[in-house]
Amino acid sequence: MRLFAAVLPPDDIADELATEAARLRTLPGADALRWTGRPGWHFTLAFYGEVDDDLVPELSARLGRAAHRGAPFALAVRGGGQFGHGRALWAGAAGDVPALRLLADRAEAAGRKAGVGMGEHRRYKAHLTLARSREAVDVQAYVEALDAFEGRTWTVEELVLVRSSLPRSGVPGEQPRYEPVGRWALGGAG
Repeated sequence: MRLFAAVLPPDDIADELATEAARLRTLPGADALRWTGRPGWHFTLAFYGEVDDDLVPELSARLGRAAHRGAPFALAVRGGGQFGHGRALWAGAAGDVPALRLLADRAEAAGRKAGVGMGEHRRYKAHLTLARSREAVDVQAYVEALDAFEGRTWTVEELVLVRSSLPRSGVPGEQPRYEPVGRWALGGAG
């Protein structure tokens, strides 16, 4: 299974972001970007890639412990930026970003301890991908528009293990499918 750990925005927060994304898509050049669909919006904590089925129970147990060790925290979608000269346009995070970063570190450690090949460690950058491009694109106008965006704050209460299924049809614009396969309450609540 292709898996990652994530924080998912609740529906009302996704509604706000959908309004902002619709506004961004009216800017010149928006058709040069592949816009992510709302079901794919998430803050990745740790990307595990292809995980052998027999490692999933251990990974799940370790993610449960990681979630239990952290308390719920406040988060908001705010601002944005880019990676790779416009190859990824993203919305950023505000609120208790240190708690989000700590949860990401714990989710990465859970993968390593469960035997998942994680590759090299990268410093965590909280982001929610809105659009991608195969080539370098000037997305400065989008980044500037996102600078003014500030969503409402919500309380992150769970860590989610998500299965990602890549498109196989070859149909242009087809999006990956995301399916939660495990959820753990932060702080053991719920």
